[in-house]
Amino acid sequence: MNSIWKKTAGLSIAGGLTIGLAACGGGSEESEGAEEEGGEVNLTYVAWESEIASSNVIKLMLEEAGQDVTLTQVDQSPMWSSVANGDADGFVAAWLPTDMDAEYERYGDEMVDLGPNLEGNKTGLAVPEYMDIDSIEDITTDTAEHITGIDAGAGIMLATEEALDVYDLDIELLASTDAAMTSELGGKINNEEPVIVTAWQPHWKFNTYDLKFLEDPEGVFEADGEIRTMVREGLAEDNPEAYQILDNFYWTPEDMNQVMLDVAQNDMEPEEASQKWIDENRDTVDEWLETEE
Repeated sequence: MNSIWKKTAGLSIAGGLTIGLAACGGGSEESEGAEEEGGEVNLTYVAWESEIASSNVIKLMLEEAGQDVTLTQVDQSPMWSSVANGDADGFVAAWLPTDMDAEYERYGDEMVDLGPNLEGNKTGLAVPEYMDIDSIEDITTDTAEHITGIDAGAGIMLATEEALDVYDLDIELLASTDAAMTSELGGKINNEEPVIVTAWQPHWKFNTYDLKFLEDPEGVFEADGEIRTMVREGLAEDNPEAYQILDNFYWTPEDMNQVMLDVAQNDMEPEEASQKWIDENRDTVDEWLETEE
């Protein structure tokens, strides 16, 4: 796994989040000046490779429209609470209906749901094709040493814990990070060793390695989900241009995978890969940037 994914814009905060918003300042001369220049936008995101990709693409788009954009990396729960509290303007990383359902249930009514920016995503457990196993219910203590996960508290980790109970599995789930998980996956595959990881699609690993999702007959994981854009209440009035661009943003799993692959395989910085995708999809981006005067 290329360590470049760890080089993300913004400030990494694991706990609470407080961000000053010039766009929320009302009638001050400072905020009026910011609005004339295009406004300021503070976006949060989780350090998943998929959301690093989408957050950098939307950042560059907003900056192209004249917005001053700050990206702040946080954990999953603070990503939601910061927008619900009005400390941040929004995010494009709401994996629903199940992966972040607890946060949506808690904070959804306190923010504005702009709907999906990507459809057809999936979560579950994945293994290399060379492993002789096809279903979660067939996992035994001989299948692999453990299941390698991501951040403790992430929706897919909670779903995996549920799967361990539902399928009565005697195997340990280890929390790590997205980067550590893909690093272990690559090392195991290079040696054709058994490995089970928490997985989601879109993700570059499915384009890089010959992987398969394990069947989930009990329907614990998200089989056909979407990623939604969530923004704070009042953003439409404070910064209508940013609000509309965020609302317009909609792409495909193939689009997202292209950005991730350029980072993982072509050694690009996330912002560089995002700009490349924007340049290669100019007509689509121009449509997203169309706002009412």
